[in-house]
Amino acid sequence: MFGNYLIGLREGLEASLVVCILIAYLVKTGRRDALKPVWLGIGVAVAVALAFGAGLEFGSQELTFEAQELLGGSLSIVAVVLVTWMVFWMKKTARHLKAELHGKLDAALRMGTGALVATAFLAVGREGLETALFVWASVRASSDGSYAPLTGVLLGLLTAVLLGWLFYRGALRINLATFFTWTGGMLVVVAAGVLAYGVHDLQEARFLGGLADKTFDISATIPPDSWYGTLLKGVFNFQPNPTDLQVTVWALYLVPTLALFLAPIGSGPSTRVKKQKATDEKADAEASAGTTA
Repeated sequence: MFGNYLIGLREGLEASLVVCILIAYLVKTGRRDALKPVWLGIGVAVAVALAFGAGLEFGSQELTFEAQELLGGSLSIVAVVLVTWMVFWMKKTARHLKAELHGKLDAALRMGTGALVATAFLAVGREGLETALFVWASVRASSDGSYAPLTGVLLGLLTAVLLGWLFYRGALRINLATFFTWTGGMLVVVAAGVLAYGVHDLQEARFLGGLADKTFDISATIPPDSWYGTLLKGVFNFQPNPTDLQVTVWALYLVPTLALFLAPIGSGPSTRVKKQKATDEKADAEASAGTTA
């Protein structure tokens, strides 16, 4: 359940921060007239993400067992690729995400209502689709027939919404770069488990071989239905009897990906980001001067 909670928290917080930045910028610059199209774009993005997740869940139930396993394994791998790209992208841009979004919003304001809707939709929609896919893959990998995995995701999303609201109200301030680094590292560990489970699905679909080649089997020591077996599966997608291919893929993904992710980055913000930051600071100063006057 913790792994799914982490996914909901991490993915949901990214979307919440994007929404907060967009709304706060419009309010601060006196463009409340643009709030309606922005909320429209956000609403459409959320609806598309929910429809995508529902389509994955209910559409796959009509397939044969082999087709379900093939689809589940393939989408699990796609989800891992997307979430890996996302955590690296967020690590690089977390410190100047605000300036990036402000620049896009300024351009949309000059272009009109349609551009505002599209900007909000694209900014939130990408996060929503990634979240829907990775949550579906993770819940499928860790599901034990109970509602615990989905409950964890929902609790994570609710926490993310609460944190986003606190950020917007100015009641909570944290170092986002540090936060996303720590949660990103944990998410890489969760993604490794999802990847291994996806490989197992492809083996059960007979797309990959080696299903009978077990690296070890400690089911007697760590029963899958025990509380600690359930805990390990919920956090790490641990499997007590993995195949050789699962262990190999898990290690080949986790070790280099985690090492690269935790390595320090030396690149600073781009010239465009610096220019946008200077513009934001100037707008803040002018707004403060007007308030004082």
